[in-house]
Parts: sequence; structure tokens; C-alpha cells
Amino acid sequence: MRPVTTFVVNPTMPAALAPLKELAYNFWWCWHADAIELFHRIDPVLWEETHHNPVAMLALLSNERLNALAERAEYVANLTEVYQEFRSYMDSKGWYSSIDATPGSFVAYFCAEFGIHESFSNYSGGLGVLAGDHLKSASDLGVPLVAVGLLYQEGYFRQYLTQNGWQNEMYSEIDFFTLPLTPVTRQDGSPLMITVDVPLGTLHAQIWKLNVGRVPLYLLDTNVPQNVDPTLRDVSDRLYGGTTDTRVMQEMLLGIGGMRMLAELGIEPAACHVNEGHAAFSMLERTRMTMSRLGMTFREAWRITQSSTIFTTHTPVPAGNEIFHFDVVERYFKAYVSTLGISWAEFLELGTQTLADIEDGFSMTVLGLKGSTYRNGVSKLHGAVARQMWNAVWPQFSLEEVPIGAVTNGVHTGTWVGSELAHLYDRYLSPKWRTHPEENDAWENVDRIPSFELWRVHQRRRERLVIAAREHILSKHHASLTQEQASKIHDYLDPDILTIGFARRFATYKRADLLMRDMDRLAALVTDPQRPMQVIMAGKAHPRDTAGKELIQHVLENIRNHGLEHRIVFLEDYDMHVARLMVRGCDVWLNTPRRPYEASGTSGMKSIINGGLHFSVLDGWWAEAFDGHNGFAIGRGEEMMDPDEQDTADAGTLYDTIEHAIKPMFYERNKGKVPERWVDMMKHSIRTLAPEFSSLRMVRDYATKNYVQATQAYRAMTENGGERARSMVQYFDRVAASWPAVRVGEVNIHGGSGAYVGKHIHVNAEVRLGSLHPNDVIVQAVYGKVDAKGEINPAHTTTLALQREDGGTSYYEGDYVCQESGMQGCTVRVTPTHEQLIHVADTLYCTYAS
Repeated sequence: MRPVTTFVVNPTMPAALAPLKELAYNFWWCWHADAIELFHRIDPVLWEETHHNPVAMLALLSNERLNALAERAEYVANLTEVYQEFRSYMDSKGWYSSIDATPGSFVAYFCAEFGIHESFSNYSGGLGVLAGDHLKSASDLGVPLVAVGLLYQEGYFRQYLTQNGWQNEMYSEIDFFTLPLTPVTRQDGSPLMITVDVPLGTLHAQIWKLNVGRVPLYLLDTNVPQNVDPTLRDVSDRLYGGTTDTRVMQEMLLGIGGMRMLAELGIEPAACHVNEGHAAFSMLERTRMTMSRLGMTFREAWRITQSSTIFTTHTPVPAGNEIFHFDVVERYFKAYVSTLGISWAEFLELGTQTLADIEDGFSMTVLGLKGSTYRNGVSKLHGAVARQMWNAVWPQFSLEEVPIGAVTNGVHTGTWVGSELAHLYDRYLSPKWRTHPEENDAWENVDRIPSFELWRVHQRRRERLVIAAREHILSKHHASLTQEQASKIHDYLDPDILTIGFARRFATYKRADLLMRDMDRLAALVTDPQRPMQVIMAGKAHPRDTAGKELIQHVLENIRNHGLEHRIVFLEDYDMHVARLMVRGCDVWLNTPRRPYEASGTSGMKSIINGGLHFSVLDGWWAEAFDGHNGFAIGRGEEMMDPDEQDTADAGTLYDTIEHAIKPMFYERNKGKVPERWVDMMKHSIRTLAPEFSSLRMVRDYATKNYVQATQAYRAMTENGGERARSMVQYFDRVAASWPAVRVGEVNIHGGSGAYVGKHIHVNAEVRLGSLHPNDVIVQAVYGKVDAKGEINPAHTTTLALQREDGGTSYYEGDYVCQESGMQGCTVRVTPTHEQLIHVADTLYCTYAS
């Protein structure tokens, strides 16, 4: 039965409670404890039943209850106070205005998922939660960010496990009108729409807006009547759901549709941050729009896109770097490419590393790398791994020169720190821990916190976790449990013993079963009567990851087969609410990836700001964070060729560390029953890690290293009708025509005989430039250690100076200093140079002495 008409019914809010609705419609409330408490106090039971969703909760309150609440003077006074804090926050400028005060210089942030709060199921895991923390931090810092994503009608799946431990997925329809979402409309009240052409026809999408503090998040929804074909209507049905065709259409909608949405909203971003390859098609559409606006060719407009785009790659795991077969790409893009004015071969080249891998398919990561200037991995180690993975995009240049840097991830302190610990921080730390948690001096007084107070707060959080874990298990299985079974669950876990947490996506490389490699030894550690321990686990496998589902089943079978259900529990349906409980209550946070496949990882960061100690393989963020005293390490960063040998070695280290380091320190108590050495490590961990791995530090890094420069580049490249972009294309046309004639002739290196550390080496080189001018190129000596393959590795460079020109030959010379002993080598190379290019490798041309 279909209605004749539809309309939205809103609760009638008494005037005294009007600010409550405004607060409910801005996720600012979810990282401000006083605002959370405002909603919780209205009806604690209803608050839990609505999954902490204030919009849904307010909609369920009767007028009588709302009027009664408005009569409570102390509540209205508290509401007024919180609302004033909110308005003050919203009206302030923020830090970013101090480094770039240019009005209207928006940064568009594209991502396929956003994990802002558990009540908004628009995320699957780490990528989305990181994106949510990014928006919150951008809001705190006043970065003029505009976020772009998709609105999924069924979100991501709810996990439920069968009796034998097999993961099943359940999807539920989400009522957008019970969320803090507002449909964007035209002046006449009709919904603002965009379209994207696909083989099935025209894909229509409605625009919704959601506020995250000062940052607007705009989302596209294809569940609209204009999409008559059910396949089109279901494009935004599920996050990462559907067929390959669904995925292509989702990514076209996110990238191409996202740029068209910004244009409909009247937003012209000065910079675009593409967070993972899912949104890389935005680079093509942004280029097409620039072509139309400035009357440019594709190559001219592409230069503008490249110069003002930031691309973040998130995974060294092949499955995370999406590749579409060329027949699929051809069906979806053949017509679109004709609007770009380039050949099909030129288009395919944008998504392939080299001609050699043209058969592998169209890589969204390669498109992201080629369409940007500011590229980064999400930890220092991941940056190095990414440079190795994608070296073939810049084949003429050494690994050190591959233009992929690193901005290490961070977490949003206000979202993840527990309220009890926050009150303790308020008493002993500078107020800056709340306003500027990314600054070291915000945490310098952590040693002033009395150990017994810090330990008491942490014990309370562990107790809460144990109680919440029992309730969670009961709530997931209450219908199938006998009274005796339910009674046993009330005895699960012990609030007073060492508690280890492990929660993440169940992918095989994360090795969730490493802890269970020797079940007899694990059982002995868990059931030790003098020094017992317990483990709380959680996590989902991707719906199509059979190996990940088998891993969950294997973990649960191990627990049951060894009778450890009372000490090792698995919390179903992991979400942000469960994550907060765990990171706030666990003593140790365990991470066991197979190095180097963990790009960053952020769950351990959330634990450390709550006093947990991180215990991990030296991978991702922990490889740069561990100082030997702020947590525990599994191994020394070894990477063995045999995975089984690696697992055996890492499991042995894991057990030994628990038995001989973690347990003795945890159970060694002073007269006041406080583990002094343990609490000292907690303090050292907080002091050294909390500021460095704050998402405010992360966003400040993006702002100072990428956003400001990209914005300035966009202004420079678009002024005077794009004059610099046109000139740049003309320059590289000359380079392309002339480069076959570029040669490095005779090279003389003086000082190699009897060389020693500190000795100056003098280099002379004759270079033929053909029709190019010396100002068009840069000539460099490339030097360094020579490896077993006869290659200079790592390579260093020094620029040689032009001395004279004679008969078509240019003469260069220069010096460098020997920095280290051993077999050394030196050669000379020529590359183009242009003032608008930041990375020499992006010239793509390079000629070495032969």
C-alpha cells in the first residue's frame, strides 16, 4: 500500500527546550560529555533503546513528558549552559584562520564511509572511524572542510553468530528521519538532486546534510522515485555491498556525483582530499568541470586538479587497492571519456602503473596517485611500504624519491577518553588537554596525578567493562539461553584481574588467532590461580571474506574446546559503542598483524589515552611510537619469509612477554594495593603518546603540509584564466618533443682515489640538451652506497651548477661530501624542472649517464 502523499512529523518542543533540538541535530554533542549527559538524563532506558540517538529519542517522547522536562528549572539551566558552550564553539574561528585566512577556500574531503557515532551506521571499521575523527578535528581546528560521502539505506551489517560460530549478516532499513539528517532542498522546497549517467540509464541522487560541529557532511542517496529501475535505486543501499557493477556505480556516484553535488551547492573547493581510492573518480570530474569553466584541454585542467589534490592511501593489502577489469570500465566510462577530449588509451593510462601491467585492470589507487601532488600513507612505515608498492608509477626514480610521504593517523581525544578519566585530567593537567590535546605541554603534568587515583579510576572502568560485556552477551543471546546458561554468563569475567582487549576487523593478516597458537599455554596463562588473566575480543569479517569468517569460527571453537568461555569472551556486533567500552576498560590492548600489512591501526591509540598499555607487533603506528618503556612489543620488527615460522616466533614472544613482563608488573602491588611500576608505565605512555597520536595533530599536519599549499596552488593555477596551467602544458610539450635528444656525455669524478668520510668529491659533466634551455632542466650528481646488485642505494643528490655552454654542449660541475664509509658510487642525471612542481619525480622524465 503506497501513500498518496508523504510529510514529516516533528515533535512539538516547548520553547525552553528549543536548544535541545539544535544540539540533537549536530553531532558536536557526541564528543562533549555534558551534552551527552543532557540527553541521557531525559530517559536513561530510552537512551539505550534508541542506541544513543537523541533525534530518535526526542521523537518518542510525549508532549506531556517534554512539558514536564521544560518545568525542571535545574535541567533548563544545565541545557542553557551547554547550549551557550555550543554556540561559542560554533561562532569561534579556530586555529586554521591563523595560517590561512582566505575566505571561501574550502577543502572537500571525500570518503566512502564516516564513523561519527554508533547511532549513524555509515561506517564499517577503521577507515570510517578515522574519517569521523578527521571531521571532528577539522571542526575543532576551524578548518574550512566540506565532507562528501554516500548515505546508505541499510548502512553496514549487524553481525550475529550461529551456534557453531559462523558469522551471519543482518541488514536493517534505516529511517533517515530519525537521524540528524536534513534533506537539502531548492527554494521551492523540492529536493536538490544530481545525476550521473551509467549504462542502465541516468542515476539520480538526493542530497542530505549532516553537521559535525562546524563541518558539514553532504551525502548522496539513490533511494528516490526518479530511479525507476530497482538496480539504480539500490546503488546506495549498502556500504561495500552488491556486485562489481554496484561498486563501480557507488564510486562513480561518490566521485563524479560528489563533485556535481558541490557544484549544485555553490561550493568550489580550492583543494580536494581524496581519502582512499574509492573516491578517485572525483579527480576526473573536477578536471572536466575546470575544462568547461576555463575553456581548457584535459591536460591543462588535469594539471590544476593534480596541483590541488591530496590523496591518502590506507592499505598495503592488495584487496584494499581496488582494481576494475577493463571491460567493466569500458561499459561505464566509454561515453564519459568522450567528454574529456582524450583517447581511450590515454584514459586507461591514468589507472595503470606501467604499460607492462595494462592487463591487470584499472587501479583506483593508481588513479589517485596520478591525479594528485600530495600523497601519503598513514604511518611512517606505511609510507615506506607504499613507496615500494607504487615505485613503478615513477620508474625513472629511486625509491627514496617516490613522492609518497606519511601523515600518521591519530584519534579524537574528546570522543574516546572516558568521562571519569577526563575529570581526573581536568584536576591535574592543563586545560589544553581538552582544547589542544596535540600539544606536548598539555600532557606534561600527567606525573602529578597520584598513582592511587589514576589506578582507582582505571579499576572502575574495568569493572564497567566487565558488567557491560556480560550484559552485551546476554542481550545478544537472551532468546536462546536457558536460565542456567544465563546465570553462568553473570559469572563471566572478573573485574579485578588483568584484562587484555583485542578488537578489529577479522582479516587473516591481522592474525586474531595468534594468541591461540598454543592453546595449552594460553589456558595456563588464563587460569593461573596466582596471576590470572582474561581476554575480551570483538570484530567483524567482511561479508565476502570467507577466510575471515572461518577465523572467527576458529577462535570461538578454541575457546569452547578448552573450556575458557568464562575467561575469553567474544562480543558480537562490534561497533563504536563496544569499542569505547573496551578501550576505556582494558589494561592491555593487543595487536598482532603480520608486518608490514597494518598500515596504521588506531584502536591502540584510543586505549592509551584511557591508560591502557599497547602490546603489539612493531607495525603501523607502533613501529614509530614504541620507545621501549611506553608499552610492550612483539618482536623487533622482523619480517620472515616463512609465514608459519613468523607466527611461531611471534606467538612465543607474545606468551613470554605476558608471562615474564606484563603479569609480574601488573600484580606487583605496594601497601596501598597499587601496581606502582604499572601505573608509572601508564603515565609514561599517556605523556609520550597522547599528543603525538591525536587526530588534531594529524589534521594540523594535513593543513600545514598539504591543505594550505594545495589551496595556494589552486589560486595560482587558476588565476588569469588558468595561464600557469596552460604554460605548464606547453613546457612539457616542449620537453616531450626534445627529450629524446637529451644526453649526459662525459662525466669526470675527482676525489674517489683515497676517499674518506668528510672528503669532497668533485663532479664534472657534459650534457647535451637538444632544443631545451639550461633553465628547463636540473642536472644532479646522484651518489651513495652501492648495494650487492650494483645499484646506488639509498641514493642522495646534489645539484650541479652550469659553468658554460659551447657548441650545443652544456658544462656542469659541483661537489658533495662523503658521508659514510664503504663502497660508494656516483652518476649524473638530467631531469626537467618547473616552478609549479613540488616533486622531481612528477616530471616523469629522467636521463642518466650511461
